[in-house]
Amino acid sequence: MSPEPAEDTIAQIKTALRFVIDPELGYNIVDLGLVYDVTVEPDGIAHVDMTTTTRGCPATNYLREGAEEAAGSVQGIASVDVNLTYEPPWTPHMMSPEAKEHFGIVDDDP
Repeated sequence: MSPEPAEDTIAQIKTALRFVIDPELGYNIVDLGLVYDVTVEPDGIAHVDMTTTTRGCPATNYLREGAEEAAGSVQGIASVDVNLTYEPPWTPHMMSPEAKEHFGIVDDDP
């Protein structure tokens, strides 16, 4: 069995997750670096490992539910398991280059 369908589905899920906007930062959770991993089982169960910018973030439930709904909207996904983790702790350096530019964050790494 070829890995392409799963990779394509993962790409579709990541695209869908870009529609989940952190209400405090006004930017999508993928480019903010809040989505750590996305996997899909052959039976259509998607797993999303994600975090929030801080423990106790008031938008935690909103973001978790948004991720679940967005991933679940992808064709072929039967259910979604969103795992909230704080390991590793999120830092602004996890943002995409576009998000860093948007927020004026300069990486110290060359």
